[in-house]
Amino acid sequence: MDEHLNTLERQVIELQIEHRDLDFLIGRLSEDPTHDELQLRRLKKRRLKLKDAITLLQLHIEPDVPA
Repeated sequence: MDEHLNTLERQVIELQIEHRDLDFLIGRLSEDPTHDELQLRRLKKRRLKLKDAITLLQLHIEPDVPA
């Protein structure tokens, strides 16, 4: 179980890094007045999917316990 948890935590970290990189890229791209709107939308969609995946994995690591 502990090894499984480490794997999930590692996945979360990797996805967070990818999300941060996409965030930076989206920021840079949107500053460029000649940016490709389709490419920007695709990157934003990818970033959103990463955020959802991160949230899902975090719930597996620390499930919500009702108070």
